[in-house]
Amino acid sequence: MLDRAIVNLRNFRRLKVSHRSLTIACLILAGLIGYVDYLTGYKHSLLLFYFIPISLAAWVGNFAFGIIIVAVCVMIWVLSDLASGIPALEFWNIGMAFASYLLFAGVVSKLGTLVRELDRRVEERTAAYERELIERRRLDQEIAKVADRERRRLGHDLHDKLGQHLTGTALAAQVLKEKLAARGDPATGDAEKLVRCLEEGIDFTRNLARGFFSPELEADGLVVALENLAETVTEQFGINCVLNGEKFIPIHDSTVANQLYQIAQEAVTNSVKHADANHIQIGLAMDGREVRLSIVDDGVGFPDKPRAEGLGLHLMRHGAALSGGTFDIRRNSPKGTIATCRVMQVESP
Repeated sequence: MLDRAIVNLRNFRRLKVSHRSLTIACLILAGLIGYVDYLTGYKHSLLLFYFIPISLAAWVGNFAFGIIIVAVCVMIWVLSDLASGIPALEFWNIGMAFASYLLFAGVVSKLGTLVRELDRRVEERTAAYERELIERRRLDQEIAKVADRERRRLGHDLHDKLGQHLTGTALAAQVLKEKLAARGDPATGDAEKLVRCLEEGIDFTRNLARGFFSPELEADGLVVALENLAETVTEQFGINCVLNGEKFIPIHDSTVANQLYQIAQEAVTNSVKHADANHIQIGLAMDGREVRLSIVDDGVGFPDKPRAEGLGLHLMRHGAALSGGTFDIRRNSPKGTIATCRVMQVESP
């Protein structure tokens, strides 16, 4: 209850009231209390009710204005008692009332000062915290862009340099095998094994390069890259993986598109390796400015209370946060898992 009272006091202090309006409100309150005090007679004192305009003046205004309202309230109280026919009014009572009101106004004014100082410090720390969050978000985005560039570079190096080198070596080995076969050399079988190993190395290099960066993502967009991801999973693992969604969804930010692709790739990999799924469905849709990516499988299902999140889940959540979106993963009744990433599309300038 104390916390609620402090919040109410802070909100009350934020009210913007002009000095003129405050003066009129305090005088009207004091006058109404004095009039009621006159009607009830001097035998029924309303001294406590004068604390209302005094507290208002000291809290919203300041201590000096509170002293003025104290003097006005004491004067109205004295006049109301005299008008109601009090036999005698001792100066001791007037002094005690004035001193009590003055002390109350000082306490209220000091409390208002403390609340205002607390409010100022809270606002400063909140602003500093918000600036820190903005700076951290900016740094995270810069790191994501640098990582994206390095991932592209590694992917291009693997695909264009190492891949082409292995392709040239495989061609040379193929020529060598044909020459050995033409001469009937018994080493032809070994040359054929070498060609097969080089071809497997080429496939492994291409898959590794695709793991770093999808060439289709840069050339044709996210939809084509996800279609190729689904086809690759189907071919390599014999799992029915399909893409359902709109054929054209423009993603203006290449970093966001790459993060969505990495999330889909990680989620599909988890479904293949850990969920023992037979069917995987990748969904990509756009609702207004929101892009929604979903990966649904029919595997063993995500536990309701996982003991700890693995690195893959952390990476997917972090990727969604870097894109300004949200990531959610849960059990898909009756079985299987559904992972969903939602990102608000920012219009290109």
